[in-house]
Amino acid sequence: MPGGTSRGDAGITPLSQLPPKGRVLCQGRIESITYVPADRTAAFSAIVSDAEPERAGVAQGRRARLRVVWLGRRRVPGIEAGTELRLEGMLSRSEGMPTMFNPRYEILSHQENE
Repeated sequence: MPGGTSRGDAGITPLSQLPPKGRVLCQGRIESITYVPADRTAAFSAIVSDAEPERAGVAQGRRARLRVVWLGRRRVPGIEAGTELRLEGMLSRSEGMPTMFNPRYEILSHQENE
């Protein structure tokens, strides 16, 4: 990992154990991203899950998920499906799903598509 991290894995909350609200540090892999139409307010969102892609036996419905939203952005460089991220920010609930707006993030790895 280029640059490394001073935190290591200490203090990382698993997505399955996220509190209802408050500041958290967590990590996961981007499962999907959503682009909004040009005629709507700029926002870029992604769904982050805790399941590794290699774990084919994990059912989609059983994965812990987190919605991440960058307001005022139509795209965030380096953020794409398959990217593993470490995220830090304030957690809230939106439409019944844990959601983090404008988090600090660190790209840990990219999934290779061959």
